[in-house]
Amino acid sequence: MKHLTIPALALLSLSAPAWAEITITDLRGREVTLEAPAQEVLLGFYYEDFLAVTGTGAVDRIVGLSRGPWAEWRPKQWEIYTAAFPQLADLPDVGDTESSTFSIETALATDPDLVILAGWQYDSLGESAQQFDTAGIPVLVLDYNAQTLDAHLASTRALGKAMGTEDRAEALATLYEDMTADTAARVETATSAPKVYVELAQKGPDEVGNTYAGGMWGGVIDRLGGTNIANGQIENWGPLSPEYVLAEAPEVIFLSGSEWLNRPAAVPLGFAADPALAQERMAAYLARPGWSDLPAVQDGEVYGIYHGGSRTLSDFAYFRFIGKALHPEAFADVDPQAELAQFYADWLPITLDGTFMMHAE
Repeated sequence: MKHLTIPALALLSLSAPAWAEITITDLRGREVTLEAPAQEVLLGFYYEDFLAVTGTGAVDRIVGLSRGPWAEWRPKQWEIYTAAFPQLADLPDVGDTESSTFSIETALATDPDLVILAGWQYDSLGESAQQFDTAGIPVLVLDYNAQTLDAHLASTRALGKAMGTEDRAEALATLYEDMTADTAARVETATSAPKVYVELAQKGPDEVGNTYAGGMWGGVIDRLGGTNIANGQIENWGPLSPEYVLAEAPEVIFLSGSEWLNRPAAVPLGFAADPALAQERMAAYLARPGWSDLPAVQDGEVYGIYHGGSRTLSDFAYFRFIGKALHPEAFADVDPQAELAQFYADWLPITLDGTFMMHAE
């Protein structure tokens, strides 16, 4: 939304391709209209999805960020991207809706021609988001957090349309749809539904972390033919009692780790994660009272998985990792780590470097 002089506008009209007005239905059912593909984007979330769909020059089209969910939630990922693209660190930070620091005034000052928000960010802003409408700045709401095939595909296609990269978006949507269909077909051949326990391995073994039912990893386990021991015990997320976990005797356990700051006992997974340290931290969980008697521990069916791996275009690889743990015969020829690395090689501007999924020794 830069202001051009009349001669500059005349020159632009002679040299630039003519774009028809773009109309998009976003993930809140809103009709969003752009005069041309967005060139100056205020990016609230879905950073890697934006880069994957937009392709070459994507970083140059960002004028501001909600930095906290990237730099604070995924600090190692942020370090790798800012090493490759130092300009990211210099972009204005508009704050974060989760910490109630999001500033509409700062966002407007970045002078974007499009604001991209996650559904949860848009919902958190409430009526405040109308200030963008008043300023004549379109807001596109995406929702990979919905964790449905339809929402993933719709978000990808909407983003491609907004950025003028529809062919690239369609290729990504097709890849995601094909991988999802292949995963579902493999699950259909499975003959067992092992009991599964997932724990957010953030606080260390001395304190029980959240598990999930219905959404997040819980919803994934349901779709992949596992029996989630959290179902019926919690709503969305929360801890289970140690006694309940022992009584349920899970056959497969997933410890969800990440790049958290100031969490000295957490299982460190993600970018630049040390696999030896991750194994050491996972071993501490397995040493909990009573865990040595659990079928998952006795049979060596304990796994680490990157907590940032779901609710994104590359999450199909993590789902296939879980599927392989639950149904090893059906996924015998699948290498989820290789599939994830290939996704980065094909679609993202950095090389995958770290530990994202692992089998506890």
